[in-house]
Amino acid sequence: MKKLVYTLIILIGIQSNAQKKWTLEECVNYALENNISIKQSKLDEDLAEISKSDAFGNYLPSVNVSASNAWNTGLTQDVTTGILRTQTSRNSSYNATLGISLSQGLTNLRSIQRAELNKLAAQYGLSKMRDDISLFVANSYLQVLLNRANYKSIALQNEVTMEQIKRTKDLVEAGVLPQGDLLEIEATNTAEKQRMVVAENAVRISLISLAQLLLIKDYETFDVEDLEIGLINQNIISKDINEILANAQENRSEVKIAEQQLAIAQKNVQIAKGAYYPTLNGFLNYNTRESDFKRVQTALDPDNPSVTTQIGYVEATNDRVLAEVPNTILQEVDALPFMDQLSLNDGISYGFQLRVPVFNGMSSRNNVKRNQINLLRQEFVLEQAKLDLESNVYQAYVDAKGALKAFEAATSALKSQELAYEYAKERYDVGLTNAFDFSQSKQRFDTANIEENRAKYDFLFKLSVLELYFGVPISNLN
Repeated sequence: MKKLVYTLIILIGIQSNAQKKWTLEECVNYALENNISIKQSKLDEDLAEISKSDAFGNYLPSVNVSASNAWNTGLTQDVTTGILRTQTSRNSSYNATLGISLSQGLTNLRSIQRAELNKLAAQYGLSKMRDDISLFVANSYLQVLLNRANYKSIALQNEVTMEQIKRTKDLVEAGVLPQGDLLEIEATNTAEKQRMVVAENAVRISLISLAQLLLIKDYETFDVEDLEIGLINQNIISKDINEILANAQENRSEVKIAEQQLAIAQKNVQIAKGAYYPTLNGFLNYNTRESDFKRVQTALDPDNPSVTTQIGYVEATNDRVLAEVPNTILQEVDALPFMDQLSLNDGISYGFQLRVPVFNGMSSRNNVKRNQINLLRQEFVLEQAKLDLESNVYQAYVDAKGALKAFEAATSALKSQELAYEYAKERYDVGLTNAFDFSQSKQRFDTANIEENRAKYDFLFKLSVLELYFGVPISNLN
């Protein structure tokens, strides 16, 4: 019983997944989370954060330790006693150094400021990428809806055609209409069936394209919800173009990216000029060493511990003054213990290092000039970005207005063709017109219906582009 219940739960889950229809907001959010280009932009932001950490690390002191252990054979100087001897020996040394930068011509400060600007530029780049991907997704989503609307229009008209075939067949059999009228209507039906197949394929292809854009592999079950498109909000078109442009210049990332790049170029010039100034560093070093060299030391001769030797003379008589003194000899003993040598042989050094640049083959000067040229280039880039944004906003504004006029014209044409079709249908039903003229009227009505769909979704997309420049999220499309 439990197994049966689990099976039913799995089947219900599979069915619910298969029937899931994605909304525009879900598609946009999914793309923003999974799109590869956005992930790459996020990596740029992570790299900018690492660069900021590097710049901050320049303020911190550096600590390095080193150790060495070596064996020498032959005439070798004992590193602890300085005695030259021929033997195989082992020497080790240990060193710890603390270094700190005291002055770098403000290079460290400006490096941190540049890292902050790089991070902002990466964030603006990510924001622009998110807007671009959102626009791509919305365009693909609307393409699905357009193809689906076209298919529905053709399918509805084909239902009418099927009714006309049935009615015409009855009239032909009754001898009211000629056989040619029935053949004409059937030919229309065949053409509509073909158009339905093409329209259905267009829906399928557009769904697959959207799924690929979202990186969804399950093409077979992927589907989207229809948008409830009622009265399209046209407030944005009624706004003054200068207001839209001002909003775009304040909020769009294109100009902000160029502004940050210009600020980065300015910092690069300042950093390059830092090479003209002296640098001051402090250091503290601790070192010690040890060796397995045998030591040479003096000791009493065990066979002859003392000797008599002259220590002076009597000035008056010139007699010698003798004394008995210890008789010492040199003897070789083992090296001191490891820890004892480390404590006896250690030393500390500390001080400052001042570096004053005098002449470096003109490399510093040329580096400054290169960065100044790049600064001028970034000024041109910023100016061009502002011009491009202004051009794009005006283009979007004109496109939206043109698309609105085309949509209104298509709507008006559809109403006219619908009236003409209804009139032709009434005349055909009473036998006042032939099937060919009726089919032509119906075809014009179908074409007007499809054109009205195209104009509506084209206007909706171009309106969303204009709204995006104004700061309205693409997911608010309605």
